[in-house]
Amino acid sequence: MKYYSTNKNVPEVSLKEAVLRGLAADNGLYMPAQIARLPASFFATLAGKTLQEISCEVATALFDGDLPEADLQTIVCNAINFEIPLVKVTDNIYSLELFHGPTLAFKDVGARFLAQLMGYFTAGKNTQITVLVATSGDTGSAVANGFLGIPGIRVVVLYPKNRVSKIQESQFTTLGQNVVALEVAGTFDDCQQWVKQAFLDNDLQQALTLTSANSINLARLAAQVFYYFWAYTQMPQDADVVCSVPSGNFGNLTAGLIAQRMGLPIRHFIAANNRNDIFYQYIATQKFTPRASIATIANAMDVGNPSNFARIMDLYQNSHSDVAANISAYCYNDDEIGCVMQNVHRQTGYTLDPHGACGYEALRSYLQEHKNARGFFLETAHPAKFKDTVDNILHTDIVIPKKLQQFMRGTKQSIPMSADFETFKDYLLQTKGS
Repeated sequence: MKYYSTNKNVPEVSLKEAVLRGLAADNGLYMPAQIARLPASFFATLAGKTLQEISCEVATALFDGDLPEADLQTIVCNAINFEIPLVKVTDNIYSLELFHGPTLAFKDVGARFLAQLMGYFTAGKNTQITVLVATSGDTGSAVANGFLGIPGIRVVVLYPKNRVSKIQESQFTTLGQNVVALEVAGTFDDCQQWVKQAFLDNDLQQALTLTSANSINLARLAAQVFYYFWAYTQMPQDADVVCSVPSGNFGNLTAGLIAQRMGLPIRHFIAANNRNDIFYQYIATQKFTPRASIATIANAMDVGNPSNFARIMDLYQNSHSDVAANISAYCYNDDEIGCVMQNVHRQTGYTLDPHGACGYEALRSYLQEHKNARGFFLETAHPAKFKDTVDNILHTDIVIPKKLQQFMRGTKQSIPMSADFETFKDYLLQTKGS
């Protein structure tokens, strides 16, 4: 399989090159040259298969011939070694709980797969790879923990000061070893721009071997394709199935669209936004207008210039009408998100985190207009990761899981950094051997 840049100004590369480079030299994002459509026989035998079995089969089709099948299956099984339950919330709404991994967030799936795959590609090499990752919350913890202790790999996490929850922050600033956290006096978009800029900087390219672990990296996004198939097999099959995705950088939604291209019969997707409603505005106006991100209680979705919009445009060949036909968009402010959390908790007993609340409400709104459909939304993080916010809204005292308590007992080791790329660049060059 070959992989091309969405900007289409550089030659196609192998999976290994795409994973280790992260971002193409022309500043584009890598996409597979072909997306295999799974045969009817695959879907006929889905019922009764485990999450790992389904993930291995989808991975084999998606990464056709890129590495030995047995090695790929080992990587998949080592990465996805936790449950992803589908929980009924109402008669027609289900929650895909993606928070049962090591850092209690959906990004454990992609980050652990990427870490395993990158470790496979670099095994035995005598060079250090620097993994750059910008985070608005959960990405940093998932990537840092996925790569923790892997020989030959240094992880540099960039995060916006005072814009992630304390629990999220503790998950990547207390690890040490091969993980460095940079506390940036700026926004997530600043952090993300630095990562992209680093890949285009000649000095850094000559001095370091850089790659990315954001959903910029195709391998991290691709692993998220697996759980859409798993969720579909758990849904009642007597109605059209739709899916609502809390959306920030749009890697998760892109993964769902790839699953659909592979033949998964999800009829429609819904992009749930907070006040960072760039995609919502695109659907409404046909114009993609990035802007500075706005801080909200659904902080992992606080993205003003979503990178994976480029991949969505590539999938639909820049056709707004085709995008709008398959993807609806909704957006909610903090007050609305809080009201959804309260209503769902009171009516069903189910506790949503702020991101899941966006996904739930967007799905509920869509289903009001499409009575024959049922759907699932992605509950992307455990509510305890936003304990102060959730407790304040629901007047509860959420028990913090033991996994999170262990992180919170650690000592913060982050490095303060001004919102200036040259300062970041100098840091990387001065510490390249560490």
